[in-house]
Amino acid sequence: MNEEQQPHVQAAQPGFPAETGSRPGRRGADWMFGGVYGTVLASALLAALHQKGEEFTPYYDASWVLVTAATAGLAHGYSHHMASHLRDSAGHRWRMLGLGLWNEWPLVVAALPTVLLLVAAGLFGWDPYAVTAVGLGLNTALLFAWGALVALRVGHRFGSALAIGMADAMIGLAIIVANAVIK
Repeated sequence: MNEEQQPHVQAAQPGFPAETGSRPGRRGADWMFGGVYGTVLASALLAALHQKGEEFTPYYDASWVLVTAATAGLAHGYSHHMASHLRDSAGHRWRMLGLGLWNEWPLVVAALPTVLLLVAAGLFGWDPYAVTAVGLGLNTALLFAWGALVALRVGHRFGSALAIGMADAMIGLAIIVANAVIK
C-alpha cells in the first residue's frame, strides 16, 4: 500500500491514552509514580531539614515537607499539562489542567508518613536523631513496597517484583548514606 492507501491512525500523545487522544489520565500503575517520588522527596527533606547543633523544630519541618510535596505536585502536574497543551477551548484546557493537578495527589499523600512522624515527634518530644533514623528507615521500607507493588501491578513475576522493590529501596539507602556522610 502506498501512503494514500494507509489507514490514518491518530497517534497517542505521550502520557495520554490512545483512545482519547486529549484526556490526561493514569494508565495502569502510572499513578504510583507519585508515591515513589513523594517518598523520596520526603526522605531528602527529612535528612536535610535538621542540622546537628540546631534546635529541633519538628512542626516547622513537617510544614516544609508538606508544602514542598504540594508544590512539587503542582509543578509536576502543570508541567505535564503544558507539555501536552492542545488547541482546545479555554474551558477544556482549564478542566485538563485541573485534572492534571489532581492526578498528582499520590505525591502529596506519600509525604504524609514523614509529616505525621514529625508531628508526633513534636507532640511527644522525641529525640531528633532517632526521628530522622526512623523516618529514613520507614521511607526506605515504603520505597521497597512501592517498587514491588508497582512491579506486580504491571505484570512482573514475584521474584522480579522483589528485585524492583530492592532497586527502589536503594534510593532510600542512598539518602541514608548521604545523610550520614554529609552530617
